[in-house]
Amino acid sequence: MIIIGEKINGSIPVVAEAIKNRDAEFIKNRAKIQDESGATYIDCCASVPEAEEVETLKWMIEQIQEVTDLPIAVDSPSADVILEAYKFCNKPGIINSVSMEGDKIDKIFPAIADTDWQVIALLSDDTGIPQTAEDRLRVFKNIMKKAEEYNIKPERIHIDPLVEMLCTSEDGIAMNVEVISTIRKEYPTIHITAAVSNISFNLPVRKLINLGFTVLAMNAGLDSAILDPTNRDMLGLIYATEALLGEDEYCIEYIGAYREGLIGPKK
Repeated sequence: MIIIGEKINGSIPVVAEAIKNRDAEFIKNRAKIQDESGATYIDCCASVPEAEEVETLKWMIEQIQEVTDLPIAVDSPSADVILEAYKFCNKPGIINSVSMEGDKIDKIFPAIADTDWQVIALLSDDTGIPQTAEDRLRVFKNIMKKAEEYNIKPERIHIDPLVEMLCTSEDGIAMNVEVISTIRKEYPTIHITAAVSNISFNLPVRKLINLGFTVLAMNAGLDSAILDPTNRDMLGLIYATEALLGEDEYCIEYIGAYREGLIGPKK
């Protein structure tokens, strides 16, 4: 599982306060604990007005890179901001994100075409977020046409099917499972990601919903997730699920994570 650490995001009130006060130690500490907890990438999102965003992301990226060598997921709703901010990274990471809305994909795909940067692609377009699996898969096909046009190989793409609140769903996660499993069947090397915590908004004991969703989504083909890597229950569940799905031969990764102190009771 590719784990994109979610804890440095200006939409989180304590992070917003740290950004406002330019509290470098707070940002560095959040980067370090995600690294030590087993994150693969560290998401970096400013959530400030666009006029301030490039400078803010530059400062945030500098703090992160002082304490970890993990690649960064440069996160902004603005393609123009991303095209400036990703240049501050010391190594290729993930662009978060593109979609078929407006000209985002036509700005970002050519910029990263001849690089090792990966990209999260949302299954939305100018009509918004499609409400059926069929329409989300239609958007997916359009994204892959663009990827082929700009020579972005499937293994560099993380498709985000756009998980929405369970409490507003009539059929649980059936649509997500259909979208994920169909994409996985058609493109075995592509990555499929999700912002796991979106599923549990407005529900009590959210972590139970998040854990259940993760197991079901991984079974359908999810192999990437935006989540809190310091959540030991979630991390342990991911290692256990990979072992149960036969993706961890002889449970070597599960045992290794336990020995390294990443999962199980704190030693």
